Amino acid sequence: YKWALDELFIKHNFARVIILEDDMEIAPDFFDYFEAAAKLLDNDKTIMAVSSWNDNGQKQFVYDPKALYRSDFFPGLGWMLTKPTWIELSPKWPKAYWDDWVRLKEVHRDRQFIRPEVCRTYNFGEHGSSMGQFFRQYLEPIKLNDAHIKWNSEDLSYLKEDKFLIQFGKDVASATPLHGSDAALKAHNMDADVRIQYNDQEDFERIARQFGIFEEWKDGIPRTAYKGVVVFRYKSSRRRIYLVGPDSLSQLRV
Repeated sequence: YKWALDELFIKHNFARVIILEDDMEIAPDFFDYFEAAAKLLDNDKTIMAVSSWNDNGQKQFVYDPKALYRSDFFPGLGWMLTKPTWIELSPKWPKAYWDDWVRLKEVHRDRQFIRPEVCRTYNFGEHGSSMGQFFRQYLEPIKLNDAHIKWNSEDLSYLKEDKFLIQFGKDVASATPLHGSDAALKAHNMDADVRIQYNDQEDFERIARQFGIFEEWKDGIPRTAYKGVVVFRYKSSRRRIYLVGPDSLSQLRV
């Protein structure tokens, strides 16, 4: 990776590069999505990279093919970065496990990542490093976008840091709070967006298991999280479930 990115950014002087593994299928709007997001990446220095992947992008957890989010967790698996970011990363790039390295707070330094609700890539590499059960549980059920979104006419300004923080905060605050060890069970009987607070990583993992989303954290951040909030759709519907950390509401200023 380091050699290839040095070649592209330093030797050939590209402004941006999309990194895509060889066991990935891409959505019809893959390049249009990145082209539209490139303007955001160029102009907002609080965004470190743009990804085409959602770790909780399984069919049952997604609904809106236009929805994009900011995340504190680096998704990888089809992502774009700029030359200035690569110039910063290149001298420190590790020999292995570079994706987990990018997920360290000391590396991304409070910058965030743009990710879609519905994936623009699909990983068909069952016999790669992730292997068997992990593939069947998390990768095989991923929904690859098939809707034709005209990204060049979409207004993505809502993803700017100040706007997104305010709107996402309002959405989380307006969700119905559910409490108790049976909160996930209660969510099944609701007909509105809900939020469930977790107290720590162990508590998050317990709730995540009940819904079937990713339990994993890296350097204190759950996969897909923004300000400690993990959001996903309930059974492919418009309804959102927000798993909210103990400090999330104060970070969202609500």
